[in-house]
Amino acid sequence: MLKIIKKIGLVSIVIAGATAVGVSGSLAAGGGDMPPLKKYDWPHAGPFGKYDKASLQRGFQVFREVCAACHGMKLVAFRNLADLGYNEDEIKAFAKEYDVTDGPDGDGEMFDRPARPSDYYPSPYANEQAARAANNGAYPPDFSLLAKAREHISLFTPWNSQYGEDYIVNLMTGYRDEPPADMNVEMSDGMNFNMYFPGHQIAMAQPMYDDQVEYADGTPATLEQMAIDVAAFMYWAAEPKLEERKQMGLKVMLFMALLTVLLYFTNKQVWAKVKKGEDLKED
Repeated sequence: MLKIIKKIGLVSIVIAGATAVGVSGSLAAGGGDMPPLKKYDWPHAGPFGKYDKASLQRGFQVFREVCAACHGMKLVAFRNLADLGYNEDEIKAFAKEYDVTDGPDGDGEMFDRPARPSDYYPSPYANEQAARAANNGAYPPDFSLLAKAREHISLFTPWNSQYGEDYIVNLMTGYRDEPPADMNVEMSDGMNFNMYFPGHQIAMAQPMYDDQVEYADGTPATLEQMAIDVAAFMYWAAEPKLEERKQMGLKVMLFMALLTVLLYFTNKQVWAKVKKGEDLKED
């Protein structure tokens, strides 16, 4: 019976591994006739990676000036922008650009007021129906977790992993005026061609162009640079505690390594005493 259970477990592991390899490979390749994603070196990747605060601030600028017209970020509070290096006065100024609904007041009525640092980034639309009506029936997704939602990490074939930031950059730079001649894509009315969107038809028109914003630090605002910066910002929005998590993980690994060494010598000493006792009995 034990042998049968072991065989079943081994088969399950093999099937799971093969499935993971196949799924991660197809995702990394884009699936179907989608070209492979261009991969970028992200400073926050890896066990010791950290966020590039300058890039995050540029990405926030792109979000404010370009993306916020259609997308919200309901899980990020204005005060969280302190992690990007903004001071209290700057955060208050960002918040005052928006009005939020509050209440009820003394008369039981809801009212609008300027946002405060404790408020969360509001959606530009009152509800999903209003958002779809303004975007050709498509619903602009919230940016809070979008970068993580497009991330697919393969433990068996890490080189086939797809990072959410890579997908976002490729999507932003993947717009074309029309499908290439070698691709059999019949465009529907109101749709836009994109090399990296599933089916190649996306309701969102190309949102970014070269020099669309003027970076405060003087970085050239090319389309690719803007896409890289906003992708990094979106990943921070999805995982703002990434650096703290990695630091804690490193401390835990060091603790476990030290504990392993102590347990090894403790075990060795205990069994040495046991063996010595057995030898004394034999004598």
